[in-house]
Amino acid sequence: MSVHDARALPPTLADVAERAGVSRQTVSNAINNPDLLRPETLERVQDAIQVLGYLPNRAARHLRTRASHLIGLRMLPAQEYTANATMDRFVHALVEASREAGYHLLLFSGGPGKEETTAADLVRGYDDLLRSTAVDAFIVTDTYLGNPQTRWLSERRAPFVAFGRPWEDPDATHPWVDVDGAAGVALATGHLIERGHERIAWVGWAESSFIGQDRRAGWERAMVGAGRSIDGLAVGVADTVAAGREASAALLEEVRPSAIVCGSDTLAVGVLHTLADRGLHPGRDVAVVGFDDSQVAQVVPGGLTSVRQPLEQVALELVRALEALLAREPYDAAGTLLAPTLAVRGSSG
Repeated sequence: MSVHDARALPPTLADVAERAGVSRQTVSNAINNPDLLRPETLERVQDAIQVLGYLPNRAARHLRTRASHLIGLRMLPAQEYTANATMDRFVHALVEASREAGYHLLLFSGGPGKEETTAADLVRGYDDLLRSTAVDAFIVTDTYLGNPQTRWLSERRAPFVAFGRPWEDPDATHPWVDVDGAAGVALATGHLIERGHERIAWVGWAESSFIGQDRRAGWERAMVGAGRSIDGLAVGVADTVAAGREASAALLEEVRPSAIVCGSDTLAVGVLHTLADRGLHPGRDVAVVGFDDSQVAQVVPGGLTSVRQPLEQVALELVRALEALLAREPYDAAGTLLAPTLAVRGSSG
């Protein structure tokens, strides 16, 4: 029976070798060590693989190389009473980028999500996977929270890359990718300045948040650069709708801004609630801009103008960094900082 008659069975390595007129070892080299073959031989084997639709036996390959082709990602507990669905979009982008590179994403628990969570709780999932050699590497996402994962992984020489700068560790040498939050907020603030707003308030996160400080710096930079005062116009609160609602109500009572830039869409939704309570219209009476371009920003009446993070590009850069790391290519520890864009909708007029 020829390989063309075996329609009920998937093609094998032997089928590829027969069609290409080479040995089985040559086919194996073409898959695992193509640099060992002459270009014309490699091309002949690759043509046979394509024609037959042959898929290498990854399971057997993993047994030989001890590589799982799995990337571990710790999932954080769901945030209640927020408009934050950024992680959903990021995970989907990361799944796609990983698949294109021949990897799969393995999600594991982010811990109990209680206030009394200890450092040991935060690294338990990493420890379990490292001990079982279930993954080749990790992607860490919550570096700005001051969590111990990056240092813990570095001490154990576990391969990982981070979505987020090493805010508290200037000597860190692991690869990282991040979005320039300050540039995004400066872009949003400049958008409002161009529309003629003089008193633009900032509703962001508490000073203890590195990422919150970074985003606020963009607002300050744009305001000062345009000759606008920032006195009394900034508030730092928790990242909840209720906090955004209370902070914006106080700002409207005390300093009466004509526009409000927020550190997240969650806070911006709180501002929209305040405007609705007072019979004011976003964009016409008070302009509002959020950050993250969440699904909520896209569907609220009139739409919420929001800074959009390039999460698809973040995922691609993270996977590229992982591939280089696992291939032991040199890394300059400079990190990759990506620029966000602004999705303009009705809330900014």
